[in-house]
Amino acid sequence: MNAGKRRIQQAIWLKLASVALFVVMQALVKYTADRVPPGEAVFFRSIFALPVILAWIAFRGQLSLGLLPKAPLGHFWRGLMGTLSMGLGFAALAYLPLPEVTAIGFAAPLLAVVFAAMYLDERVPKLNWLAVLLGMVGVLIVLYPRFTVFDRSTSGYAELLGASLMLGCAVFAALAQTVVRKLLVTDRTPIIVLWFSVTATSLSLLTIPFGWVMPSPADAIALVASGIVGAVAQILMTESYRHAGAATISPLDYTSLLFALAI
Repeated sequence: MNAGKRRIQQAIWLKLASVALFVVMQALVKYTADRVPPGEAVFFRSIFALPVILAWIAFRGQLSLGLLPKAPLGHFWRGLMGTLSMGLGFAALAYLPLPEVTAIGFAAPLLAVVFAAMYLDERVPKLNWLAVLLGMVGVLIVLYPRFTVFDRSTSGYAELLGASLMLGCAVFAALAQTVVRKLLVTDRTPIIVLWFSVTATSLSLLTIPFGWVMPSPADAIALVASGIVGAVAQILMTESYRHAGAATISPLDYTSLLFALAI
């Protein structure tokens, strides 16, 4: 096997591992969703990711290059959009099954194409627009039962709220991806990853007045684990893109539905 094929295989395994770990992270948060507010879950997810991310940067020998961003305002907007997305997604986990949350989340990369064309002036081929349209039809099929006007039961309203929260999560995730595309022009990937966790940790503290709770030992372990697992997943995903292009490994994101169903 030549070096090129080995790199592609390595990229595929790294991406699959990252997708699986992201679903595990969601499952850990869902375990606590009935008892822990989403803002508090965002705090745990972000602050316990920081040591892992710093260790990764040190392992790559990039601490000496500095950790200060060159576009601080851009990092703030990326952090705000990403934090809102994470908070809405964590809130949706309290109302919807994990596979359904995962399926609605597929709207994010589709909307990212739309926002890139709108705000970054990227040219999108007609075939790509057709793929986006078909993808959005798939998302709407998943959403339709939750937005039906015929179910006015308590559970129906709860599922409607969950679907609405997850749709908002996808919108803000797509906006965050759009900002990241601009940040990559000025800042290195580790800086973007690090400062997102810093910003998300800081912004999540603003939700304390809305009713944080003292988590039980089991919930605390799950929340801490969500931060560590999420950070490792983020690093594996970043590393996968070093070995192969997005066209090769981005479609593997759809395996998250299989992992969610398994869990």
